[in-house]
Amino acid sequence: MGRSSNLKKFFPIVAFIAVALISLTMAGFAYFATQEAARIKFEATADDALNRIDSRIDLHLSLLRSTHALFEARNGGISRGEFKAFFEALGINDNFAGLRGIGFLRLVRAGDEAAVERAILHDYGASHAIYPDTTLPWRTPITLFEPLDPFNQSSIGYDMFTEPVRREAIERAMADNQQHASGRVQLGKETGAAQTFTGFLVFVRLNVETALDGIDASSSSTSGFLYAAFRARDLFQTALSRTPLLPVNIEIYDGKVDADHLLFQSETPPASSFGDRLLVSREITIAGRPWTVLFRPTSAFSQPSSRAIPVMLGLFGLLLAGTIALVARYQERAYDAVSLLHETTEKSLLEKDLMLQEMKHRIKNSITRVLAIARQTASHATDVHEFSSSFSARLQAMAASQDMLTRSRWQKADLGDLLRIELGQVFGKELPEGILSGPEVLLDETTTQALGLTFHELATNALKYGETGNSVNARTGEWSLKVDWSVEGRRSDRTLVLNWREAGQKKLEPPVKTGFGTKLIDLNVTRELRGTINRDFHDCGLSVEIRIPLSS
Repeated sequence: MGRSSNLKKFFPIVAFIAVALISLTMAGFAYFATQEAARIKFEATADDALNRIDSRIDLHLSLLRSTHALFEARNGGISRGEFKAFFEALGINDNFAGLRGIGFLRLVRAGDEAAVERAILHDYGASHAIYPDTTLPWRTPITLFEPLDPFNQSSIGYDMFTEPVRREAIERAMADNQQHASGRVQLGKETGAAQTFTGFLVFVRLNVETALDGIDASSSSTSGFLYAAFRARDLFQTALSRTPLLPVNIEIYDGKVDADHLLFQSETPPASSFGDRLLVSREITIAGRPWTVLFRPTSAFSQPSSRAIPVMLGLFGLLLAGTIALVARYQERAYDAVSLLHETTEKSLLEKDLMLQEMKHRIKNSITRVLAIARQTASHATDVHEFSSSFSARLQAMAASQDMLTRSRWQKADLGDLLRIELGQVFGKELPEGILSGPEVLLDETTTQALGLTFHELATNALKYGETGNSVNARTGEWSLKVDWSVEGRRSDRTLVLNWREAGQKKLEPPVKTGFGTKLIDLNVTRELRGTINRDFHDCGLSVEIRIPLSS
């Protein structure tokens, strides 16, 4: 009997642990299955992007092969005019985006440059010296290049064999009849062009029967090299711009992953939520040169199944386990649940009552303020129209302050925003830059409502009696109103210092009679906010300094 009682006592705990373990195990399998599905889907997307890049480059290299076939058919005897006509018919700019052009390098021994320079003079009608100087035994100056625009005219005569990255690819092209890509180069830098491009070159040798001796070739000798120059960014962006657009961030490196070998990086950043969890690395060979391509998902990548499924499964299992345990103890906990419900209900009713009391208090204060403003406005108004205009404007100022507090859930309102709203209502226009300056100051409910009316009255007086309504001072060309503020002191002993400056008035003197607007300003600052206000009437205008203690 005692053993049975103990088993019943521990049954809810054992059942909870068993069901929870089974559910968490299933959730774990579901999670890993979701991760694997996302990895497989993104790898397929990366392979799609890689195929686009590979096929685009192959299309461009087919143009190099076609040019090579043209030269072989003519045994290398292609004039500049024929070369230009060939490429104009192809429409490189429209059909081969990313290809800067195709050129021909004449292979000569060092010391035989004069013959090449004469040939260039004959083709182009202008002399182009072979440059730069070198101590190497071979020279490979550019003698043909298309499309040739004014920006790359200076490339004619440039000896690519003098540059190490290009020379490495040329030397590999000397050994066979295959295409060979160079490492990363800055196109245009060698000729001093104003604009340079990150790219690469692909070389293939041209064998003719009358070529130079000394180059290893099975059936003929090498007279030179055809090459294609590629602008990396244009090439890869064109390859990847086909629809549908792929949600991948791509980095392409010449060889190893290193900043000095970076050929291209997508403009769309990778999604930080994936980290490197879905990073895909691929190795491809372009014209005999290995490249490393890194793929990362962007924010547009959607996983094949929601990550919420494992979470929901785990939560459901835990809920089921908890339910089984709770059913066994239902009778014991029923009373506690009822007590807790009763306590929660009383707390909710108390909070509701407090909210109603606070609302009644706020409404009562607002009505009292409105009635006081109405009485004072009526006592100073000369007719109904003046009363309606002044009273309406002051109510709008109060409404603007109330609206700011409502948006902030009656917590804090920003001083700068309050000034912009009140001045914009009076002057009826967007305020120019520079009229308001000061740090962020957050105001409580009382300060917001009092300063809202104060700023409205100051702005109204400036519009009625000064030149602020004209927006720009005719003599100085500047806005005739400036408001700046600062905070003095720290923590609980802080004071807001606000300076209101009106410029442009002539022979400004203190008013003989104090109007209701001025009284309202003084009451708001001195009584409502326990601050001080000083007015300085001078020849150039009016300066008002307001100092208000700020609550913590």
